[in-house]
Amino acid sequence: MSIGERLREERERLKMSQPVFGEIGGVQKRAQINYESDGRTPDAQYLQAISRIGVDVLYVLTGERSAAGALTPDERQMLDLFRAAPLAVKAAAMGALEAGARPQTARSPKYTVQQTILGDVGQQASGDIVNKGKW
Repeated sequence: MSIGERLREERERLKMSQPVFGEIGGVQKRAQINYESDGRTPDAQYLQAISRIGVDVLYVLTGERSAAGALTPDERQMLDLFRAAPLAVKAAAMGALEAGARPQTARSPKYTVQQTILGDVGQQASGDIVNKGKW
């Protein structure tokens, strides 16, 4: 797969048209078409500009994905904030994300409780009373 093909793949992954993608990279639609058809090779300024919107430039150039290139801009921001946060904030963030990722299910009872009262119990009740419940 060529640089142009991988560039087109990244543009389509980000769901952008050639004119919009080219504008972000600082080029006209015709230049974008030339890049994707391997008629021209993109320069460093263009690659730097499109990297800001989540394009995996390493993948475009080499065909090998970088770990950071797979992140969207909001994921990149979250990762940057997480790395800069104090340990207590990191722990709270992890707890919130783990809780949010779990499917909401009905709580299954941990314990079964049974209470049996034989005989009279003051003025409240008399006779045998059996309460069964789950806790």
